[in-house]
Amino acid sequence: MFQNNGLSLDQAPPISVVLRFFLGGSLFGLAAGIWLTLQGPVALDPATPAALILTHLLTLGVMLSFMLGALFQMLPVLAGVAFRDPTLLAIRSQWPLIFGTLLLLSAFATAEGTLYLLAALLLGVGLLPVAGRMLRRLLELKDHSPSSRGMGFALYNLLLLFLVGAWLAALMGGWTGRGDLLALRQLHLGLGLFGWIALLILSVSFQVIEMFYVTPPYPKAYARWLPFAVTALLSLELIAALNFPPLIPWCESLVALLLAIHGLLTLRRLSQRQRPLADATVWFWRAGMAALALTILLVLPRNLFGLPRPLEETLYALFAFFGLSIVFAMAYKIVPFLTWFHLNAQGYFKAPMMHEVIHPRTAMRHLAIHLTTLFTALAAAWLTPALWSVAGALLALSFAWIAVAIYRAWHLYLHIQATEEKFDFGGMKG
Repeated sequence: MFQNNGLSLDQAPPISVVLRFFLGGSLFGLAAGIWLTLQGPVALDPATPAALILTHLLTLGVMLSFMLGALFQMLPVLAGVAFRDPTLLAIRSQWPLIFGTLLLLSAFATAEGTLYLLAALLLGVGLLPVAGRMLRRLLELKDHSPSSRGMGFALYNLLLLFLVGAWLAALMGGWTGRGDLLALRQLHLGLGLFGWIALLILSVSFQVIEMFYVTPPYPKAYARWLPFAVTALLSLELIAALNFPPLIPWCESLVALLLAIHGLLTLRRLSQRQRPLADATVWFWRAGMAALALTILLVLPRNLFGLPRPLEETLYALFAFFGLSIVFAMAYKIVPFLTWFHLNAQGYFKAPMMHEVIHPRTAMRHLAIHLTTLFTALAAAWLTPALWSVAGALLALSFAWIAVAIYRAWHLYLHIQATEEKFDFGGMKG
């Protein structure tokens, strides 16, 4: 994915485009950890505004930020899609998304109808142009890889997710009375967790797992049809939400089965690695895919019969752990590579090697913090709710850890640009 062959400095977006989204997502994650620390078990109760705030800090604040940053980098590499003005596009997207998210969180806290409306407008301004432009460029491709096709489906689901979210905001803000609130909330959750977050991750994994970790490829027919199948089921869920809500759990259960299969298949691929040494990113992927498979074991009975509170909280913890594990795995690959690649492509003699940008020990220590966060969350679900505040503090530490790593990489990049010499390509002529 991030090999230098086929990737030029002209194709790649400026490093600031990617790092600004990664750093912004890290700060939202830090806020999510602090919020969980302060609210404790209340933040896990779906009936409370505190739970809505925590959920959207992690999904809108963290996952959307990291995923948009990764897409800016991956689209040129995996799909040959580049943008003429990536910096301007990123700025016009990120700031409305930040302020729109903050307004939405305020709306959850106050139930003020005007805030819901303003949040929806700002989120639309930040999201629709960039997601629509990415999707349009993918649709223009003549030849698709499984990854590019899957990313297209994920972006389509993201646009549906926004439309359903805007409808929910109008309902909750009192701007309309049309629609089944509970059905639309379940649809919104399914589109966000399965159709956007999970589908984008599995689409990227089709190429990343084989390329990064030298594993056997996924079966071609499976990789080709899985994103379509997930999107088709979620589209059926959209129809059900508008016409026959009892069908929604069955649609989500089928999607959950497909995701479970992918989690297990990815774990199998990682066990067949041809590189004997396992760095932290391998273990982030393994932990994330194991959490995905375990999540599905809980989604199925939850959708059909319901779950007791400890199992419900376990489900939340496992899915969050899945998404964040892959985010951290990708960040620890992307940030060192981009720092090295841009400095090397600009001709600096002392362009740092990737392990000099973020040392492998830094990632391994973060993995330990991340795993401890999960175990603490599981203990909070089953032993004592007071541990949710401890899990929140560990979550805050986890995001502070990666925020510092990203900032140091950016600082190193700027320092080398300011102080080191470039190779004189002009001297090679003649």
